[in-house]
Amino acid sequence: MRYKLLGRSGLRVSELALGTMTFGEDWGWGASKEESQRIFDAFAEAGGNFIDTAVNYTNGSAEAYVGDFIQKDRDYFVVATKYTLRDNHNNKRDPNAGGNHRKRMMQEVEKSLKRLKTDYIDLYYLHMWDYYTPEEEVMRSLDDLVRAGKVRYLGISDTPAWVISKANMLAEWRGWSRFVANQFPYSLASRTPERDIIPMSRSEELAMCVWGILGGGTLTGKYREADATKRYSSASEERLTLSDKVVDLAKEYGASPAQVAINWTRQRPGHGAPMIPILGARSLAQLEDNLGALNFALTAEQVAALDALSPVELGFPHDFLRGETVMDLIYGQTYKQTDNHREFLWR
Repeated sequence: MRYKLLGRSGLRVSELALGTMTFGEDWGWGASKEESQRIFDAFAEAGGNFIDTAVNYTNGSAEAYVGDFIQKDRDYFVVATKYTLRDNHNNKRDPNAGGNHRKRMMQEVEKSLKRLKTDYIDLYYLHMWDYYTPEEEVMRSLDDLVRAGKVRYLGISDTPAWVISKANMLAEWRGWSRFVANQFPYSLASRTPERDIIPMSRSEELAMCVWGILGGGTLTGKYREADATKRYSSASEERLTLSDKVVDLAKEYGASPAQVAINWTRQRPGHGAPMIPILGARSLAQLEDNLGALNFALTAEQVAALDALSPVELGFPHDFLRGETVMDLIYGQTYKQTDNHREFLWR
C-alpha cells in the first residue's frame, strides 16, 4: 500500500479506502460483525488506514463496528463519516430529521462521535446536497466543528460541481475551513463525472474518493449467470457487453475482472488531485481479491484499450471547446493537447 495526500492538505491516506456500507446485516445483505472484523483487519494488515463510513449506514451498525475496530490504534486510522440523510427509524415526524442544515449537522456529529467511540472525526463529509440549505450556513457550521476540535478535515459527497466550487470559494473568502475531498461514483461503466466533477476536483485540488468502482458488480462478470439480469435490473445489455470485454482483458492480464476495474480507476490522472477508490466487500474473500489490484499496474496501452471500451460523451461546452476549429480560432494554429491541459505541443 502506498499513501497519498488528501487533496490540499498534509494528511496521508492509503491509496485505497475501505468502505463500510456492508458492515452490518440490518439491511438484509451485509456482513456480520465477525466477518466485518476480518475484512477490517485484512485491510489494515495490507497497510490501509483510510476508513469510510456514514451515520446512516446499516442503521448505525457500520459506525458502531468501526468504533470497536479502531480502538486498538485509533490515531493510526483516518476515519471518514457523513451526515445528511434522514433517519426514518427515529423521529419520523420531525421535519428537521434530514438535510444539510446546522441543526441536523450538530445532532449527527455528536451521534457519530458516540458510535465511533472517539473525540474527533478525521474527515467529515456532507453526504448529499439538499438544494435548500445556503452554502454560507453549511460552510460556517462545518468550520465551527473544525474549530471545536470535533472534526479535522472537511469533505463533500454527491453534490454538483458548481455548488462545491462556490462553497470552497466562500470558505476561502471568509477564512473558514475548505473542502479537501470530494466523493462521487465513478467507474469504467459510468464515466459521466469526467464532464464536470473531475475537472472541478482537479482545479480545487480535492482528493477524489470514488465509490461504485465495479459498476454495481457488473464489471466483475457475475451478472452473466443464468438469470442474473432478472435479479439485477440495472445490468443492461450494454453494461453486460462491457463486462464481457473486461473479463476477456482480465484473462489476458492474468488478473481478476475486479482488479482490472479497480486499477483502471486507481490509475486515472489526478493532476494534483488523487483518485482514491473505495473498496466495498461483503466477505474477506472479496476484499482479498480487491487488494490484489495493488500487486500490479496496467500499462498505458491497457488503460487505452479499456478507455476505448467505454467512451464518454462530454457534451457541450466541453466537446465544443476542445474541437480543433475552436482551438484554431483561439490559438491561431493547429496543436496537439497533452493529458495535462496546461501543456500544448505545437506542430
